[in-house]
Amino acid sequence: MMKKLLPVVFLLVGLGAGIGAGVALAPSGDEKETAKEEKSNAKEDKPKAKEKSAKKTDKKDKVSEYEYLKLTKQFVVPVVDSDRIAALVTMSLSLEVTPGMTEAFYALEPKLRDGFLQVMFDHANIGGFDGAFTESDNMTVLRKALLETARKDLGDDVSQVLIMSVSRQDV
Repeated sequence: MMKKLLPVVFLLVGLGAGIGAGVALAPSGDEKETAKEEKSNAKEDKPKAKEKSAKKTDKKDKVSEYEYLKLTKQFVVPVVDSDRIAALVTMSLSLEVTPGMTEAFYALEPKLRDGFLQVMFDHANIGGFDGAFTESDNMTVLRKALLETARKDLGDDVSQVLIMSVSRQDV
């Protein structure tokens, strides 16, 4: 009986404490007027609002500095172990480029794909897709090699190679 009554007692004590705290900490009439004055003063401070909107447009400009171009198909890379395919790694890539590179990118996509596949094959052959292949250091090495390949074909307009997805399926 006491075990059933105890939660009800705690509930009532907690409810009473909450109501008491709400009443004790509620703003008085003077504090409400002060809050209204602060709001009206904030409305008069338009230059600060303009500064904030200028900062927001700066962020928008930084976002539009680059364009993201996705390679149309995934890459499938075999992981060979003892002269047999031990696993298949699939990857999706995108490039971060300066705006206006879309036509050049799609015109060179077959050549880019070939270069990227060679880099991924080399990475697989040195054990880059073995064990904890998604470790930060391991992925950084791969990204750098892919970026060098992209810059050979598209120049310095490519700022990053983004790995959108990567998965390994053991055979």
